[in-house]
Amino acid sequence: MNLIQKGHRHTHRGIIGIESAIVLIAFVIVAAALAFVVLNMGFSTTQKAKTAIIAAVEEAGSSLEVAGKITAVGNVANNVLNATVIPLKIVSGGASSNLDGNFTSVKIITDNIEYDNIFANGTLHVGTYVNASQAWDGAVAKGWISANRHPYTGNLNVLETVALIYWTVNQNDNSILESGEHAVLTVAFARDDRPSSLERVSWEVSTPKGAPLTVDRTIPNITTQIVDLG
Repeated sequence: MNLIQKGHRHTHRGIIGIESAIVLIAFVIVAAALAFVVLNMGFSTTQKAKTAIIAAVEEAGSSLEVAGKITAVGNVANNVLNATVIPLKIVSGGASSNLDGNFTSVKIITDNIEYDNIFANGTLHVGTYVNASQAWDGAVAKGWISANRHPYTGNLNVLETVALIYWTVNQNDNSILESGEHAVLTVAFARDDRPSSLERVSWEVSTPKGAPLTVDRTIPNITTQIVDLG
């Protein structure tokens, strides 16, 4: 009887040991699964945070920058400007920008005027040209302005202050300004809107991505037809 009792005890202890091992293995598996879930959530959160940071950086800065000297067309006799010309490009490492008039606006402020959007006809640009004078030739050809109101060659000013954007380098012949391409913003002033010597002018270009590009200049004494605004 004692031998049978002892064998029964050994069997019972063996079963308890196996059950403990199974429970331990189960705990290990559950812990590993939970660890995987936690790590996966951490990676996902990190990726979302990275995406949010990148988006915030893109929105905080303008995607455009001035690509050279700003010039103007001067009326020497009256000491005023008929038009201004600002070369534009994408900032280094910046995202491309859609300059279509449905997405981009041009605001202008002087000592005497403030217009929220002077982008011509809500349209994009008049094409790819060598200089602003030829771009305004294109505007005349499209019927946007009459020949005698051409800011370079006409004897009258445009009826309303208006902006055009044209390309000097357009690799894809579309409305997207990309790295390596160059666009130009040119503004023609109506007679009573023309800024004069020592007056301050601000241009603001708002695009779908990034903060608006703001450019400020003070008009110097106007002694030549082509004025260097720096």
